[in-house]
Amino acid sequence: MNDRIYIRDLHLRCIIGINPEERREKQDVVINVILECDLSKAHQADRIEDTVNYKSIKKKILNMVEASEYQLIETLAERVAAICLEDPNVRQAVVTVDKPGALRFARSVAVEITRVRQSDGK
Repeated sequence: MNDRIYIRDLHLRCIIGINPEERREKQDVVINVILECDLSKAHQADRIEDTVNYKSIKKKILNMVEASEYQLIETLAERVAAICLEDPNVRQAVVTVDKPGALRFARSVAVEITRVRQSDGK
């Protein structure tokens, strides 16, 4: 499986952080997602039903993130990966969450996680 769909530089705002000043107003986060899947059927049939609907996944991520109030970007990344793996065509999700301005003198702090669909034993 070498097929990938990228959702790049999704700029969203949410409550994120452990300090009281971070919990008062929404902050910027930048999310990048790599969806690993088999796209061979999609290119043959040219039908949305045979691929990953990345617009639908993006909407679910947007709704969840904008309503979230997590303390850690690690938790946010985990929740994004779970949304991606809800699609049965996604075999693996690589999620990077950047928190711009989290550290003085650094452009951003980021967490990257990789989550793989668990087999159902069948």
